[in-house]
Amino acid sequence: MFDRYAGNALLPMSTVVQATYQLFLYLQVLDLLTTMVGLRLGLQEMSPFVRQLMRLDPTLGLLAAKLLAIGLGGYCLWANRHRLISWINYWYAGLVAWNLCIILAGWPRM
Repeated sequence: MFDRYAGNALLPMSTVVQATYQLFLYLQVLDLLTTMVGLRLGLQEMSPFVRQLMRLDPTLGLLAAKLLAIGLGGYCLWANRHRLISWINYWYAGLVAWNLCIILAGWPRM
């Protein structure tokens, strides 16, 4: 992968930056999967934006939300905003943990 540093010169991306973006993609997949499991168990999506995307088809709405998130992550990569992606990773790690807690808390009652 390449990183944009000085002007339009493309230089090899550092290992830390590459790992940050790999983690971002991994967390997007985990969020998608845990949300889909929660929906199958009868739980509700709490994000108003994602809930609107899911009005017609929940799966397509979730995929659209994830594609938008990955697109914004790609923009951050292009714009050299790696620290922002690091902070977003903390948010999504917490979100995935929250999803798992909600799924496990509701599992015996379903």
